[in-house]
Amino acid sequence: MRARKTVVMVPTYDEAQNIEALIRELLALRIEGLEVLVVDDRSPDGTAEIVSRLAALESRVKLLRREGPKGRGLAGRDGYLKALELGAERVVEMDADFSHQPKHIPALLAGLERGDLIIGSRLIVGGSDRDRPLARRWLTVAANAYARLLLGLPVEDTNSGFRAFSRKALETVSPQTLRSAGPAILHETLYRARRAGLRLLEVPIEFVDRKKGESKLDLRRLAAGYLTVLKIAIIGD
Repeated sequence: MRARKTVVMVPTYDEAQNIEALIRELLALRIEGLEVLVVDDRSPDGTAEIVSRLAALESRVKLLRREGPKGRGLAGRDGYLKALELGAERVVEMDADFSHQPKHIPALLAGLERGDLIIGSRLIVGGSDRDRPLARRWLTVAANAYARLLLGLPVEDTNSGFRAFSRKALETVSPQTLRSAGPAILHETLYRARRAGLRLLEVPIEFVDRKKGESKLDLRRLAAGYLTVLKIAIIGD
């Protein structure tokens, strides 16, 4: 039986300290048909150059160098479209900083046997988020409650960027028309998926804080994300 093509899409900005180790760990997973697509937002630290070197040695590694405005949402949109162009039947989305651990990918993919969009969740039974400061954890809880209430999302961890889509699910949310420039793309895709009647399921993950590099999610980006969620709630998709 032909292996289903799985593309692991990783948006990056200044992840030179993590990206090679992450790619090697992803390629070591025993998942037939797996490819890694790195979508780099013009990182000044040489992230793209590292990926380019690995891609020259390993055909399963792909690099998309973004042009135009930067942003987590814009990178995610371009990554979804590129994954579909590559012929992906399943798409896994994850961060590059090892807060999302590759060991959970088989469970996400297994979830696609029962659902259309599978969320790696810190906030359901079996999940954990104990590695970060208490204030950050409480902020995550509050942000999730805010998004669930405004958008009517039937999942606990609406902020999780560790997810698996079937091809059908990704095509259904029409990534070419996504409007969120920042991290609110996570909520926008969930909102569209719910409205389309797709099956949204959560599987537990252990979320850990990054050990190398710096987080790009500051208060300004958080505030912008909350505003985008409010706009989605008011005007829809």
